[in-house]
Amino acid sequence: MANPEQVNQTVLMEFILLGFGNLPELQTLLFLLFLAIYIATVAGNVLIFVLVVADQHLHTPIYFFLGNMSCLETCCSSNVLPRVLAGLLTLDRTISFSGCLTQYYFFGSLVATECLLLSVMSYDRYLAICNPLHYAARMSGRACIQLAGGSWIGGFLCIGILTLLISSLTFCGPNIIDHFFCNFIPLVKLSCNDPHLMETLAFILLLLFSLVPFLFILMSYIFIITTILRIPSTTGRQKAFSTCSSHLIVVSIYYATLLIVYMFPTTYILSDFKKVLSVSFAILTPLFNALINSLIKRSRRP
Repeated sequence: MANPEQVNQTVLMEFILLGFGNLPELQTLLFLLFLAIYIATVAGNVLIFVLVVADQHLHTPIYFFLGNMSCLETCCSSNVLPRVLAGLLTLDRTISFSGCLTQYYFFGSLVATECLLLSVMSYDRYLAICNPLHYAARMSGRACIQLAGGSWIGGFLCIGILTLLISSLTFCGPNIIDHFFCNFIPLVKLSCNDPHLMETLAFILLLLFSLVPFLFILMSYIFIITTILRIPSTTGRQKAFSTCSSHLIVVSIYYATLLIVYMFPTTYILSDFKKVLSVSFAILTPLFNALINSLIKRSRRP
């Protein structure tokens, strides 16, 4: 007879993403809706990226970072939506353990990278408006590459640590993830290990890679708005504000959903609400960002 402890410690090899399984009558409608969103998101972000690369007039720091954002949003959508579409089309919601970890790694890394890139873009706007005489020197081509590269490397290293720790956990209980993609909180909750250490470490990294950049962005815009209000002419104030309005809208939408989904405690009442916000965060935000970023006016060197 098998040892009960050995039975209880059977390692799970796959998970079931519950997704939108509780809405069977809407599967076809959701598939068509998400397919349209995916096509529009990829097309919009790829178009922005191609324009930034091809047009010599757009070879400025703000558009360099915007091209990075477009690339990032395309990768983020491509990491989540194809799996969601496949599940809606085939009704097969299983995903392997390694596939689940891979999806979480790339999604989490891209989210962390975006937080850092948004803070870098706010720094660019701060220099352009508040310190124009030093803008060209501080935002040289080399500095832009270092700032963007540091954002990508930092984001992927941060989530790489969490992914390695998750891979060391033991999953021996239920294998149903009440989500439409593999994310940190649903994964850790299925672990047989004590989740407190993992949750504490994740909270610390979340503070470093989301809250700290958010506070940096907030401080940057306090200085930016203060400087804009000191401009004597109405036309000058409108022109200065137009250079950062699109970025401010993107930051507001992005962090509003991010902080609610990851910073607020998950309760029974908030679980479904967070799931809806996760759809907005992972699926709709890349599309909104592409639409909003396309409205950014050509940046002019001070």
